Amino acid sequence: MKNYTITVNGNVYDVTVEEGAGGGAAPAARPAAPAVKAPAAAPKKAAAGAGSVKVSAGAAGKVVRLDTKVGDAVKAGDAVLTIESMKMEIPVAAPQDGTVASIDCAVGDACEAGQLLATLN
Repeated sequence: MKNYTITVNGNVYDVTVEEGAGGGAAPAARPAAPAVKAPAAAPKKAAAGAGSVKVSAGAAGKVVRLDTKVGDAVKAGDAVLTIESMKMEIPVAAPQDGTVASIDCAVGDACEAGQLLATLN
């Protein structure tokens, strides 16, 4: 058996995969499904939710661009990141002046309305 740690959309999974005997599987043979444990805490670019001011998605969509990085100063209304929803790009704006404390998503991640995407101090 081999143990792997796999990260999917920011969630970390510890997976154990059992190796089959021999070099190749017969065409009718099916590989065993990997055992999946409960997600562990995923390391983020800064501590997830590190800041006190939450920046959340206004609509469900997909993250298409990070307009800031951890440590950047932003003013109220500045785009922190951009999501795509219904073929429209929607900037997710800073609710107040501050400094980006964490970015809790990556380009390509799916997000739900109200999901925490970043935090500010």
